[in-house]
Amino acid sequence: MLKFPSGFMIGFSESGFQFEMGYPGFEDPNTDWWIWVHNQDNIMSGIVSGHLPENGPGYLALYKRDHDIAEKLGADVLRIGIEWSRVFPRPTREIPVSIDRDEEGVITSIDINENAYNRLKERADGRQVEKYKELFKDWVSRGKKLIINLNHFTLPSWIHEPIQVRTRGVESAPAGWLSDDTIVEFAKYAYYIVNELEEYADAWSTLNEPNAVATAGYLNTKSGFPPGIPSLEYTMRALRNQAIAHARAYDLIKRVSKKPVGIIYNFMWFEPLNPENDEDVKAASTASYMYNYAFTDTLIHGESLLAASESLQRRLDWIGVNYYTRMVVADEKRGSGWRYIPGYGFTCTPGGVSKAERPCSEFGWEIYPEGLESVLVELFNKYRIPLIVTENGIADSTDKYRSSYLITHLISVLKAVGKGADVRGYLHWSLIDNYEWAMGFNMRFGLVKVDFETKKRYLRPSALVFREISTLREIPEELIFM
Repeated sequence: MLKFPSGFMIGFSESGFQFEMGYPGFEDPNTDWWIWVHNQDNIMSGIVSGHLPENGPGYLALYKRDHDIAEKLGADVLRIGIEWSRVFPRPTREIPVSIDRDEEGVITSIDINENAYNRLKERADGRQVEKYKELFKDWVSRGKKLIINLNHFTLPSWIHEPIQVRTRGVESAPAGWLSDDTIVEFAKYAYYIVNELEEYADAWSTLNEPNAVATAGYLNTKSGFPPGIPSLEYTMRALRNQAIAHARAYDLIKRVSKKPVGIIYNFMWFEPLNPENDEDVKAASTASYMYNYAFTDTLIHGESLLAASESLQRRLDWIGVNYYTRMVVADEKRGSGWRYIPGYGFTCTPGGVSKAERPCSEFGWEIYPEGLESVLVELFNKYRIPLIVTENGIADSTDKYRSSYLITHLISVLKAVGKGADVRGYLHWSLIDNYEWAMGFNMRFGLVKVDFETKKRYLRPSALVFREISTLREIPEELIFM
């Protein structure tokens, strides 16, 4: 058997937009993603599925039921996302705050005085804030831990209107993370939320997967993410602005809270196509730095290809690791210096087999648990700060692979711990089926199946495997050989 360290957390992650809606009166039409997935051009062209989030699992109405299930499955921690658009459906731009910039234009500080905070409190939708308080209280009153995440992809439509950006241009519409203004408005939102909800949080996270927001929205436009404009310049600008936004939110959160503040990031393990080829090895290293570490270097060292400023240094207390698969790359003389090799990692046939003869999820993601161990060890050795696996899971509607996926990835976590990595917990994605962005309800990640018409929940067999592991706080020997 393999035992988890004392105090190791096991639980689930969820976001707002993907889980909250499902019942009349719980809709959130004030977000960029709502506009994006309802757009008829997007639906007709197949950019999005045509499935609508208001038909989702209904977590905001059924949270007590879902918390009961999570508790029975042995979870002791949840990471829950808040929707900025619910809290501030109307703009906060006219509420003045003090802003300092350096000679490179980096926003180095944002000060929010008492008057500005009171105006933010007046502007906020108090009913939505109270709903979040009720939800959080229900979970923490059970003696459980809570990580509150402030932003998971979505932005208020007054911050980002993706259809207008696509049709009118970035300079003529609310442009989201391409605008410096979003840094300031995010800082206001973060400061208000932490003041209101501090008592419930054991830890804070500012942003979920800023690299996915940037690359899916402005590079890999086939992903179906808004605004779907291919531009390397925009990709880098979105990354830079999110890094600065995290740093400024970090400073303001620390004025109120002593809880650890981190960021949740999507990491991949990059491998060279030919490990004996120096050029392929170099390509894998370059790709790994660009995708995995340029952003986090900014917030640890204060300097990277994104930005350089002392005001960005040491702005991470912990890092959330979202891991799903690897990527295999080879040397490419043009452009970035590397190219992805189809048939590995994220580039496989849905439900098929990779070129390495490994099974793939219904999303077409190769199952590669060794990459999680490698990412955790490399990441900890690089930064020496605590890590939490904040997402790991598989799109598998028939539950064919989920049990073995869970076991092998948890074994990888424990191997990383055995090699000295300070990994504090594992949060599975996800407890229940959810709305998977542009793919809608086509991808099922839940240990618990959801009937989206009746909202009934049904345990999949893998949920019982999770319960066995989380209850015992070990991986029994008889499960290791599944």
